[in-house]
Amino acid sequence: MNYRTLGCGGLRVSAVGLGCMGMSHAYGAPADKQEMTELLADAVDMGYTFFDTAESYGTVSNPHDNEELLGNALKPFRDRIVIATKFGISFEHLDAPGPHAVITDSRPEVIRRSVDASLRRLRTDHIDLYYQHRTDPKVEPEIVASVMADLIKAGKILHWGISEPSEEYLRRAHSVCPVAAIQDRYSMMARWNEALFPTLEELGVGFVAFSPLANGLLTRCYTGNDRFDVATDYRASMPQFQKESFEQNKALFSLVDDLAEQKHATPAQISLAWMMCKRPWIVPIPGTRKLCRLKENIGAADIQLSAKEVEHIDSALDAMRMSDVFSGSLIKSREE
Repeated sequence: MNYRTLGCGGLRVSAVGLGCMGMSHAYGAPADKQEMTELLADAVDMGYTFFDTAESYGTVSNPHDNEELLGNALKPFRDRIVIATKFGISFEHLDAPGPHAVITDSRPEVIRRSVDASLRRLRTDHIDLYYQHRTDPKVEPEIVASVMADLIKAGKILHWGISEPSEEYLRRAHSVCPVAAIQDRYSMMARWNEALFPTLEELGVGFVAFSPLANGLLTRCYTGNDRFDVATDYRASMPQFQKESFEQNKALFSLVDDLAEQKHATPAQISLAWMMCKRPWIVPIPGTRKLCRLKENIGAADIQLSAKEVEHIDSALDAMRMSDVFSGSLIKSREE
């Protein structure tokens, strides 16, 4: 496995991480716990060291299912891995079909309760990377960063990050307590966060890419005939999985298929290699429930694209017609 460093604090992680949300949340009913425990052990054996979860990844019956899964499954490997989790959101009407609206809450007292609860569920004495899951318009970034500094001083967390911050929010937070990484949606279909790259370069902040395969569309494993459970699977309402989108995305599919053939790779590997070859501090965290996908995704770290090839891909994407892509759930402020 190749490794990358997130932030100036030297957080070393596998070049491809594992997003674990889908094992418990948003991609159908939760997977079998024993199967996922075995899959997580397989991931460690393959060289994955970076595992991503959140306190909010769960179900109505168990809102914290994912953290508990990782806490039990990864405890035997704790000294070999990096665990990232998140605070600061809850889902509105979790019992209704998703995607669910997100309610933000980053009050200091809530953060302190959250970190202690996550430590218990993750069965660890520290969290390697602790993200603010979404920014809270009712709490200034300096206040959140000050709490993070306190938690680092106390040894409860080692590094912190922010998911989906604006440039201004990131700069203000970073000035109080250095941010190791931001986590944002990023794929060939979702490139709007590239505007932050110069700021990340300037500040020495890493970029963790979630949904790097456009929620699985770029694996090329789906067709317009696939159907998803409306009650439990967000893909049922995602624009890129609607029947008409497959015709709209034909040029995109042709691009990744042709590149995959040229590089003796898969479309998913090309999609991941493309972003990793852009910057040395970009780390994708594709999710999966399947051993074959674990192997496929980690193999992307061995694929090299030249700067000229990346530029060619970017130019093609700029000029390309494609469908809309899911850009996230509705964000709501909490009621006082």
